[in-house]
Amino acid sequence: MTELVLPIREYLLAGLTAAVVTFLLVGPVRLLALKLGAVAWPRGRDVHTTPTPRWGGIAMLGGVLAGVGMAYQLPALRLAFDWSNRPEVLGVVLAAMLLVGVGVLDDRYDLDALTKFAGQTTAAGVLVLFGIQWTVIPGIGSTVSLGQEQGVVLTVLLTVALVNAMNFVDGLDGLAAGIGLIAAGSIGLFSLGLVQQEGNDPSRYSPALIAAVLAGACVGFLPHNFNPARIFMGDSGSMLIGLLLAAATTSASGRVPPSDDGSNLLALFAPLIVLTAVVFVPLLDLLLAVVRRTRKGLSPFAPDKMHLHHRLLEIGHSQRRAVLLIYLWAAVLAFGAVALALIDDPFIVLWAVGIGLVVAVLASAVPRVRAR
Repeated sequence: MTELVLPIREYLLAGLTAAVVTFLLVGPVRLLALKLGAVAWPRGRDVHTTPTPRWGGIAMLGGVLAGVGMAYQLPALRLAFDWSNRPEVLGVVLAAMLLVGVGVLDDRYDLDALTKFAGQTTAAGVLVLFGIQWTVIPGIGSTVSLGQEQGVVLTVLLTVALVNAMNFVDGLDGLAAGIGLIAAGSIGLFSLGLVQQEGNDPSRYSPALIAAVLAGACVGFLPHNFNPARIFMGDSGSMLIGLLLAAATTSASGRVPPSDDGSNLLALFAPLIVLTAVVFVPLLDLLLAVVRRTRKGLSPFAPDKMHLHHRLLEIGHSQRRAVLLIYLWAAVLAFGAVALALIDDPFIVLWAVGIGLVVAVLASAVPRVRAR
């Protein structure tokens, strides 16, 4: 059998299709949101001061579907659609459509937290039904095989956590879309590395495809959403990003079979490291918010104005600079983790990450230093 060539151009074409379609759909979706009243009116905890339409997630979903449709027309990526079994990509598409539908209703009618949680859990269940779930996790010196029930619970918990983390971080113009782009880019790069290490196995194409179309959708949306934003992605968009990140990560690593000699232990550890890095900022923000609110006797979902991006604004950063700083933190951690997983010499990577973190710290502290 002739060895397959890694279809980089096809991934790029799928991502470009998602970007162009998303960019073109934003205009009509914006008019629809204004007409039907899906508008974010300024509240006490908000940073924006003018009414802004939501439903950007509809345009992003359209871009994702177009990117997947393009991939199905391409000779190599078509192999990612294994119709003889439960195709992962189809499961991701169905889960995304379901969750965006919940987000669209929430953006218009402000659904209660329990209803949104039910929608998130159902979308995660759809992923599981199509075979996207964790079956092994790395342990110290070995791997731990998960039973069916344990794998389902872990997959659902991870998906719901990522969906809510991206929802929590969506507080400044362009923030969630930029973090989604960085996260998708790093997960996609890591997934391509795994594909190459495993001999370009077509059955492993889907994680990078999911990441590529997500990155494209974020690229197409950012020009409309960066400060000053003409449209918000809303919960429909932020939850879509979290779902696709969870699907790509689980598909890439959650089903890697453990080797007898433990030689692929790094391949099992690395996805968890990468995942933690790419969502470090939103997950940290989510954790701090839950602790802060429960200590005050409030619901973990009670709104406030103490998120990380609010704190950056308080110390003197502008909206654009605060967003770019969070991009910097996310990119250093995410791509540093990917490099650590794929490059043989860890010392070079750790030095580079260390320098990047120092730059990020100094850039974050500039307003405070000037104030002195």
